[in-house]
Amino acid sequence: ASAIIRRYVDLGNALNATALNAIGTRYICLLNVTELNMIDPSSLKLASLNLSACSQLTKDILYAKAKRAFSDQHYLPAYYELIKPYLGGAPGMDLKALSKDNVNMDVSTFANLRRDSLLGLTVSEVENLLGINLSDLKKWQHKSPIWEWVQMQKQSELDKMHIGLTGGTQEGYINIVAQKFQSTSSASLGTVAVTLHLLPALLISFLMMLVLS
Repeated sequence: ASAIIRRYVDLGNALNATALNAIGTRYICLLNVTELNMIDPSSLKLASLNLSACSQLTKDILYAKAKRAFSDQHYLPAYYELIKPYLGGAPGMDLKALSKDNVNMDVSTFANLRRDSLLGLTVSEVENLLGINLSDLKKWQHKSPIWEWVQMQKQSELDKMHIGLTGGTQEGYINIVAQKFQSTSSASLGTVAVTLHLLPALLISFLMMLVLS
């Protein structure tokens, strides 16, 4: 399929709406960066695509094109449905703006947003994005990256959603998200453990110094 697409492009043919629909959801993820950049944004107005299986780079490129294609409808109710297939590439600032438009995003779409964009949303922004679908978030709370988002929020804020989400940060505690490394010596692990153990005492000492000074 990749060879056929490249041959089609090499012959000087445009990746217009007709070509994109012929490529379809099954093969759209095979397009490389050069081919993606050849797509005219206006072609997306007549194309029907699903990017859920594509790489993040593909989603990012096509979201930017879709945003341009539908920019003239940004303030219309239909805008969300038009941009929805491409939201997996949306930056956080665009999602924050979308949260003000009562779009009632379904949780499956929410779970497939760009990871860094999702993690940057506040509790109120998530509430506004999901709208009538907010209660469904409870069923998906252990799915990544939703679970990581839950862990980053204060439990008191999650409680205000009234949907039973648990796993947030309790008052007076800090959640530390562990990163996986390919190799870590036992000595370095011991150092980390000692540092974490001494952290409360170090913080108290630091605060006492500030008070006394």
